[in-house]
Amino acid sequence: MARLTKSVLLVDDNPIIRRTLHRVFESQADFDVCGEAENGQEAIEKASQLSPDVIVLDLSMPVMNGLDAARVLKRMAPTVPLILFSSFTDALQHEMAETAGFSAVISKADNVSVLIDKTRHLLQMPDRH
Repeated sequence: MARLTKSVLLVDDNPIIRRTLHRVFESQADFDVCGEAENGQEAIEKASQLSPDVIVLDLSMPVMNGLDAARVLKRMAPTVPLILFSSFTDALQHEMAETAGFSAVISKADNVSVLIDKTRHLLQMPDRH
């Protein structure tokens, strides 16, 4: 039987943002947060342990940034969608993000529902509105 929920790995160096995203994803019946990481290196370790269905990454983080982590994650798990969730989302960032393997770029300035909707779309899940 297929799992009804999709697992999400949240990666951001800001604990408040991680906590907020965790609450938002967990409040959706179709998502389950399988783990959190505060930098790209930790994201790679957690992704290999947890095998998430989708990974939401910040761009600017200590140790290893989101772009460098995405390149590694894409090689490790080529079918797992990567979503760049960042404050920095100009045209150059979009191009760099696509090259690194991100499936989508969402601005932190957008309503968090944009992130949820895009995640569902990338996982080809039915809309639950």
